[in-house]
Amino acid sequence: MENRFNLIDEPWIPVVDHGRVSLRLIFSNPEYRSLGGNPVQKIALLKLLLAIAQAASTPEDEVEWRALGVQRLAERCLAYLDEWHERFYLYGEKPFLQMPKVADLIEKRTELKVNSATSGAKKKEAELNGEPKSLGAGFYPDLPSSNNTVLSHTLVERNLSDADKAIFVVSIMNFAFGGKRVEGDMDSLHGKLMGNRYSAPAGPSMGGWTGYLHSFLLTGSILSDIWINTLTESDVRKAAVWPQGIGKPIWEELPSSEGCEIANQYKSSYMATLVAMSRFSLLAGNGIYYMDGLNYPSTKNGWFESGLILDRSGSDIKTKYVDPEKRPWRELEGLLSFIDGNKTQGFDCLALRIGIERGREHFLQFAVWAGGLKVSVNSGDQSVKQSDDFVESIVWLHGAALGKPWIDQLKREMSDLESLSNILWSKVFSYFKSLKADNGKKKENTHAGKAASQAKHLFWQLCEREFQNLVDHCDQTDEAGVQRRKLRQRFADYIQQAYDKFCPRETARQLDAWAKCRPNNSKYLNQEV
Repeated sequence: MENRFNLIDEPWIPVVDHGRVSLRLIFSNPEYRSLGGNPVQKIALLKLLLAIAQAASTPEDEVEWRALGVQRLAERCLAYLDEWHERFYLYGEKPFLQMPKVADLIEKRTELKVNSATSGAKKKEAELNGEPKSLGAGFYPDLPSSNNTVLSHTLVERNLSDADKAIFVVSIMNFAFGGKRVEGDMDSLHGKLMGNRYSAPAGPSMGGWTGYLHSFLLTGSILSDIWINTLTESDVRKAAVWPQGIGKPIWEELPSSEGCEIANQYKSSYMATLVAMSRFSLLAGNGIYYMDGLNYPSTKNGWFESGLILDRSGSDIKTKYVDPEKRPWRELEGLLSFIDGNKTQGFDCLALRIGIERGREHFLQFAVWAGGLKVSVNSGDQSVKQSDDFVESIVWLHGAALGKPWIDQLKREMSDLESLSNILWSKVFSYFKSLKADNGKKKENTHAGKAASQAKHLFWQLCEREFQNLVDHCDQTDEAGVQRRKLRQRFADYIQQAYDKFCPRETARQLDAWAKCRPNNSKYLNQEV
């Protein structure tokens, strides 16, 4: 096959304010601020860039990491890309992150099915099943089902460009949805029998349930983002979860099957958390051959990625999941709980813990980014339905201000806002109950409960626009105290706005209920801040 569309030279990576750029340009231009695409694509692309950086120059410890610096790391990455240029073709004899052998397996299955067909219809069905599967819109890291519901123009099937196909292939390595849309009714490359309803596990970055939340430290420069998130050999040894250490990237030596020695060693390396290869695929025409790939242990078994947010305080390791109803910025104080020195409670994220220490030393400002995709699960099949959605939040921090007083103040402010939102819920609920709007048994399923939940959601949406301002004024100066009091007045106004939005006062009965149930924010406003 002809080698073409080399990812080092061709523009395919979305970059804010610059459009599509190549890998070579990413490592050559410090002015690129941030990656584009949806949150899953951003995570997958950042992981790929980190894998290249780790392969090009993994420092031994923090001293070596500091000496490496952004510019030297970029230069070594460029040298690495030149050395491995032949392995970055999207199409060819060794297509990037793809397994040409899967086409032979599917061809063999198709031939057997066609030869054993008892009718023309069965023969035609076997031939169609042997064709490459559609990539759909390429928006999600998954193939469309035969009865896929189109909710917006972003889900309409289309012929993807080579650049979009490259992003799709990179995304499915870590974030492939679990389910039955992989090839089945055949033996795998390792000889495992896969029935015609074979269900593949989800990619490790997605997780087998509703979708993991990921978090990384960002700096406002893609090159600096790569540098600050690059782990050292010492970091990997201390984590004690990847027996093979950093490892080498999968494109340097592809496994022959999902159970070969190369695959087993790769799954035990840190590199596998960056580019997982959870699907064996091959682009063909406008479609893709799509099979189950490398399977990974769950976080309960101790395997994890540096960007995952884990709670180890109990007997079982818990992982933070994506929740569109509670956007990540609302849990910032939990993500940063390690700042106050308490290591036994709250969530911990290896990427944040290492990154923030570095950020304090080398940057005046840096940001905590968190994001992911919420999915639904039905009999092992993951899909995007109803309220499922992408989420992401970015909050900028001043390194000099971070410390126990700052995090304690942030915790207090967020706790008070949470109390305020709960009061709003109860007041809206009481308003409708006083009007005898319904008599449902479960509060959340009644009209009153739904209206109360919507009001609460609106309140948090309004608060989000001021959250960065709150974070900037959680230090203990007099000026910060003045600003926090102004913000409290604004948040109290948002409570009234949300209440008025969902509790009309057009009739005498409504006006009486509105006045009786109206939230009183005096306690919140009169507290010392």
